[in-house]
Amino acid sequence: MSRKPSKAPPARMKPLAVLPVFLNLNGKQVALLGGTEAAAWKAELLAASGAHVKVYASELESETEELLERGASAGSLTWHQRPWALDVFQNVACVVADATDEAEAKAMVCAAQNAGVPINVIDKPAFCQFQFGSIVNRSPAVIGISTAGAAPILGQAIRRKIETLLPQTLQGWAQLAQQVRARVMNRFPAGALRRTFWEKFVDAAFSGEAAFEASVADLLSGPTSVAQGRVTLVGAGPGDPELLTLKAVRALQAADVILFDDLVSDEVLELARREAKRMLVGKRGGRESCKQHDINALMIKLASQGKHVVRLKSGDPMIFGRAGEEIDALKAKGIPVSVVPGITAASAMASRLGVSLTHRDHAQAVSFMTGHSRKGQLPETLAYENLIGPSRSAILYMGSKTAPQLTKNLLGKGIPSNLPVVVVQSVSRPNEMVWAGSLEDLPAACKAMSTAGPILIGIGAVFQKTDKRADCTRPASCDEHGRQRHAAGTFVQTVMP
Repeated sequence: MSRKPSKAPPARMKPLAVLPVFLNLNGKQVALLGGTEAAAWKAELLAASGAHVKVYASELESETEELLERGASAGSLTWHQRPWALDVFQNVACVVADATDEAEAKAMVCAAQNAGVPINVIDKPAFCQFQFGSIVNRSPAVIGISTAGAAPILGQAIRRKIETLLPQTLQGWAQLAQQVRARVMNRFPAGALRRTFWEKFVDAAFSGEAAFEASVADLLSGPTSVAQGRVTLVGAGPGDPELLTLKAVRALQAADVILFDDLVSDEVLELARREAKRMLVGKRGGRESCKQHDINALMIKLASQGKHVVRLKSGDPMIFGRAGEEIDALKAKGIPVSVVPGITAASAMASRLGVSLTHRDHAQAVSFMTGHSRKGQLPETLAYENLIGPSRSAILYMGSKTAPQLTKNLLGKGIPSNLPVVVVQSVSRPNEMVWAGSLEDLPAACKAMSTAGPILIGIGAVFQKTDKRADCTRPASCDEHGRQRHAAGTFVQTVMP
């Protein structure tokens, strides 16, 4: 069966706990009610954004007093030695308050609402119309992190993680981007050429390169006519978005069009550029699929229009992903093509099971094999009995339907019937399932598996302890050990970390 490539529905924004908004306070008046230590940090933050902060308090704690003596890095700080009153809410952009109790907080909020001014009451989320998050400062690039007041410590941990990912030179690049933006818009027309400039700009920025002006001068000298598009084959990995490479995420963020397979998870697609057009070109064994020549033709057509096409494939494009056929077709038309490798399902399976595919006591080699040919049967050109045995591990992709014939062939070649075997469905995904048993029970195990996800088969002595290593929950009809028996093997549902 075949189907045509189809346009996928646009990505929908999931519900937001809060709306992230960046407020320009440069030159604006802001009222700060209170002179406490907590208020001092907010005062410094507000002034750093260019605001003229008026501090209303009868007395100041030492931290606020020291801040006023030190002065602000931007904007200004002025102490008004008196309690707050209704007049402080007039002609200000916003109000930040440190209330002594909930009664005072409620009074402050009522006054702010009457004046039509947004207010934040420190450490009292229920009274806040806006919130402060953790900040990563590479101004003019500023990253705000919010947990909607639920877990500020988590926000701080996220900030520390982001800080380690961003080079310090990024601030210089962000400032330069601000300076050259008008020149870029004048030189390059909207569309592919302009986006190509900014993609190269970003590559240079994240490389840690500090020669800002020289690098941008080179980029600005680029061609101004529409160039031919390109195709990037990207490995989406087995499904868990955290297993994507950084290069894969960058490719998804730079794409004009994404052609993705059925097996690519929604979580991976969520990382793609939202403006990118998405097209489902599903290829899945035993189901209605797009023909390969239709996919090739679509990639050529889109790239010829000057678009950056990302061909997003499950696992690694170069392992049973028909990447060779696509690369040949693109090169025949002179279309630039590159490949971003992904984690193949076999590697993910070994990691999830805690099994080394090569082990000096059990396996000195490993084979990756396909379970079906163009005809949907076991490939006739592979001598499976030479690829599977006591001294090597073997991984069979797409072999659930041909497992009975494979088992019969192997047993007929003298492969021991008790050779350890595992069957893993939907590896690395929340619905991951694992069966562990012996070769003779493989057909029954594959039959017992559902058709809800891709199946991978591992054969060899390295898998002999798999059933003891797999963490499991208690699926329906389990025994007292949380295991479900199928054909003398162990069938478990693993728990994702």
